[in-house]
Amino acid sequence: MRGRSQMIHFKEIGSELLEEIKTLYWREGWSAYLDDDASLRRAFDNSLFTLGVFDDVELVGFIRCIGDGEHAVIIQDILVDDEHKRQGLGRQLVKIVFEKYASVRWVQVNTDMADERANGFYRSLGMKTLEQAGIISFIRLTLN
Repeated sequence: MRGRSQMIHFKEIGSELLEEIKTLYWREGWSAYLDDDASLRRAFDNSLFTLGVFDDVELVGFIRCIGDGEHAVIIQDILVDDEHKRQGLGRQLVKIVFEKYASVRWVQVNTDMADERANGFYRSLGMKTLEQAGIISFIRLTLN
């Protein structure tokens, strides 16, 4: 396992890194993103903000946000590869989003209720559940 490199840096990314992005999704088991390259490319091209974290030149994580950037921002995806987890990179990615969109009414992320690790991570960043915030959300879910 590699330790944290001195070459860790962050920069905005887009669909030009589609293959590297797909590799991270695949490693995390997020297979729903892997069936249609054209759709995934459009998703990244139409995102509000996508920030990659690099170890030297290797993409080792990213955060992707959607929304209007004025009233609502949704963290759609946040991934850090296994070799770089537990080094604060995910926390840094979220904090950059919080700082960039500090004047936005809300920043939201959706995750599985049963994912205790993810839920603990978001709570540690001061995020609340919709219920705690006095908000209800509705969703129309289309499964293929």
